[in-house]
Amino acid sequence: MSVISEFQSFIAKGNVMDLAVGVIIGGAFGGIVKSLTDDIIMPVVGAVLGGFDFSNYFFPLSSTVNAPTLAAARAQGAVFAYGSFITVVINFLILAWIIFLMVKGVNFLRAQVEHQEKTGKTPPAPPPADVRLLTEIRDLLAKKAA
Repeated sequence: MSVISEFQSFIAKGNVMDLAVGVIIGGAFGGIVKSLTDDIIMPVVGAVLGGFDFSNYFFPLSSTVNAPTLAAARAQGAVFAYGSFITVVINFLILAWIIFLMVKGVNFLRAQVEHQEKTGKTPPAPPPADVRLLTEIRDLLAKKAA
C-alpha cells in the first residue's frame, strides 16, 4: 500500500473529518467569545468598577515607557500587560462555562435516548391533523348534545 493511498484512507475516516469540523467551529466560537468578552462583558465590568478598562492595565518594565495606552507602551518598550491577561482569563472562563453547559446538555439528551432504548418506550407520535380536527368536532358535538 502506497503512502498516498494510506493518506487517502486516513483522511476518509469519519474521525478526521469530525476533528476538522470541530477545530473550525472552535476557532469561530473563540472569536464569538472574544467579542462577547471584549465588547460586552468587560465594558460592563469596567463601568461597575468605576470605569476601569482592563485592556490598558500594565506595568512598564523599562524606564523609557511612559505611554498611557498598552499599544503605545509596547511600541516604546517592554511592559507587563496584566490587564490583557485578566481579559484572557475571563475569556477562558466564559468559554469553559459554555462548553460545560453544552456537554451537560448532550449528556442529558444521550441519557434520555439510552433510557428510551432500554425501556423500549418512545413518546407517542401526535395524531395527524385530520384526526385531531375530527376529535375536536366530536368533542364539541358531545358537549352540545349534553
